[in-house]
Amino acid sequence: MTVLTHRFTDAIDYARIAHAAQFRKGSDIPYIHHLLGVASLVLEYGGSEDQAIAGLLHDVLEDCGEEHAATIRAQFGDVVGAIVEACTDGTVEGKAKAEADGTAVEHWRERKLNYLAHLRAEAAETLLVSGCDKLHNARAILGDLEDPAVSVAVFERFTGKRNDTLRYYQSLAEIFASRNAPMARVFAGTVVLIHELAGASERKVLT
Repeated sequence: MTVLTHRFTDAIDYARIAHAAQFRKGSDIPYIHHLLGVASLVLEYGGSEDQAIAGLLHDVLEDCGEEHAATIRAQFGDVVGAIVEACTDGTVEGKAKAEADGTAVEHWRERKLNYLAHLRAEAAETLLVSGCDKLHNARAILGDLEDPAVSVAVFERFTGKRNDTLRYYQSLAEIFASRNAPMARVFAGTVVLIHELAGASERKVLT
């Protein structure tokens, strides 16, 4: 049984402040909605308090800056810090540079392929947090595909657009299944529905 302490509520505050000016893609939903959703899934799938805290903080380095790494380790410990770093496939600084250089698509593909390779051998405690993050994102994509006001236009929000986004999620589904991740079955089912609503007749992986 996982018991949550003041560390968890401290992490909620940390995430709230760090992501205060950020919103979910294509919406006015505060970004912490996603972070709370990921932490909730981590707990649903049997994660520890450290993993739930990492779920709350998993996007801080990527979206708020690398300087948070040392603070997260100091405030929440090395286990949380290691999971957060392992769940990070890029930083806000790197993305900004790629955008400025006109290489955003190439940078995105390189980051995603590296992340997929990394997941194939990552520790199970990190795999759970990553899988819950991707499941929450996949459910958001599915919800938009089911909304007639959005539908396939949802893919315009993503650097990988429709085809590469679908391939990325199929790659994730296969990795989670091969590693028997706790959320693998639910994630795979969600990815199947995404492909169906996106009009994809076959499921390919990102290469």
